[in-house]
Amino acid sequence: MTDRPTPSTATAAPDLADPKGLIRESYRIEGITADECRSILLDWALSLPAGLAAPDAVAQVLARYGTAAPDHPMTALLRAGLAPLPDRPSRNRDPARRRARPVVTTGAKA
Repeated sequence: MTDRPTPSTATAAPDLADPKGLIRESYRIEGITADECRSILLDWALSLPAGLAAPDAVAQVLARYGTAAPDHPMTALLRAGLAPLPDRPSRNRDPARRRARPVVTTGAKA
């Protein structure tokens, strides 16, 4: 007995936003946890083709799968991936706190 692709996968065009079908399959796993989804999401991100921006791919798979499963842990992760990054704390630029580094000499003559 040989493994044959199912009719739905045999005729489906390749999906650039989900080339391995990892996101699609994560939505099919019943009882999947957020930790398992994080692992799948990392593998998915590493498999994206060059030239495809990750935020664009996230938006595509979220639109494709997230609307049908709004409470799925993968949907929550994908939404978080589209959220703006928090502001980084500014560096302390107070001149009084900066100290000059001592000059270290090796004793060798140039």
